[in-house]
Amino acid sequence: MVTRTINNTATSTNGFDHLYPFDGNFLTVNGHALHYLDEGKGNPVVMVHGNPTWSFYFRRLVTDLSVDHRVIVPDHIGCGLSDKPSAKNYPYTLEQRVSDLDALIKSLDLKEKITLIVHDWGGMIGSAWALDNLDRIDKIVVTNTAGFHLPKEKRFPLRLWLLKYLRLFAVPAVLGLNVFSRAALYMAPRKPLSKEVKKGLTAPYNSWKNRIATLRFVQDIPLCPEDTSYDLVNRVDTQLNRLGNRPMMILWGKHDFVFDIPFLDEWKRRFPKAKLHLFEDAGHYLFEDKPDETSDLIKAFLVNDEA
Repeated sequence: MVTRTINNTATSTNGFDHLYPFDGNFLTVNGHALHYLDEGKGNPVVMVHGNPTWSFYFRRLVTDLSVDHRVIVPDHIGCGLSDKPSAKNYPYTLEQRVSDLDALIKSLDLKEKITLIVHDWGGMIGSAWALDNLDRIDKIVVTNTAGFHLPKEKRFPLRLWLLKYLRLFAVPAVLGLNVFSRAALYMAPRKPLSKEVKKGLTAPYNSWKNRIATLRFVQDIPLCPEDTSYDLVNRVDTQLNRLGNRPMMILWGKHDFVFDIPFLDEWKRRFPKAKLHLFEDAGHYLFEDKPDETSDLIKAFLVNDEA
């Protein structure tokens, strides 16, 4: 069992430690402790999570892939078992997320090329890092995410608009009531989650101060040039095709309330040679809905590019 006290609130794996039996590691980045998993030996696989998840979301893949690979999974600052500083002490921007990921990978001094597995915000974070480190990339696994601006066919979801722009609603709803993390338990997967899994997904976001990242991620979504992260997203959007000569596999839950079929169509348009698996009865939390199928596909892809 792991217990950390952050912002005077204990975050513990008690109650789901059998699902998350990993020894954590920490790297100090700009004065903040970044928690990450580093399991197994072999060619490195780096998994980059989104909002409001953490390394717990990748637990099944960590167990399965670490048999033959070195699996590295950071918790973004403000997420999981990493520190959760105030917005005054940490910028909570895409640029900073990419910088944190870069600091972690450099600290590990990995000699082999890296396979990236990305989900949700992890797609943009991982893509931005990959474009700056093309010589380090071996393969890419994309799952319900984006590496580009909002597709033309997609309207920005109302519920996210409310959280991004209506501060008087968003602050008490997300920081006070934890609605973003709790709502995802029912909206993101297609199948009901067990009590232990629900506890695991939400455990790090157990107080007002510890929920800051779940709000800041939404507020950092760039929709217009005036938004802080717009230029970086625009750079990734316009250069994403540079990843086209890397083997790519797309695993997609069809019933995603944000990253839906227009996002998948954009990935297909940009990477027509990517191996695609669309799961008709899965949602945004694809690895919760289809743990066996996705694990088998990824293992095969890592071995011989086939899946």
